[in-house]
Amino acid sequence: MKTCMEACMEACCACMIACEACATADIKDGNRVDCALACRDCADICALCARMCARDSTFCKDFCKLCAAVCTACAVECDKHAMHHETCKACAEACRKCAEACAAM
Repeated sequence: MKTCMEACMEACCACMIACEACATADIKDGNRVDCALACRDCADICALCARMCARDSTFCKDFCKLCAAVCTACAVECDKHAMHHETCKACAEACRKCAEACAAM
C-alpha cells in the first residue's frame, strides 16, 4: 500500500506530464492561451512538489498546499475545453487527482 507521500509524488508526476501535453497541444493549435498558461504553471509546481516530497523537505506540506490550489485552478481552466479537446479532458482529470493527493498530505 502506498503512503500519502508516495501517492502525492506519483500524482504530481502524472499531472506534470498531462499538463505539459495539454500546454503543447494548446500552443500548437494556436489558441486556448489561458489554458496553456495555467498548464505550464501547474506542470512546474507539480514537478517541484514531487521533488520536495522526494527529499522529505520541511516545506513539503506547504508546497503540497500550493500545488493543490494550482491544480484546482488548472482543472477549472481545462474543463472549459474538455468537451472538444482530449488533452484538456485528460489534464483536468490529472489535476483533480493531484489536488486530492496533495490535500491529503
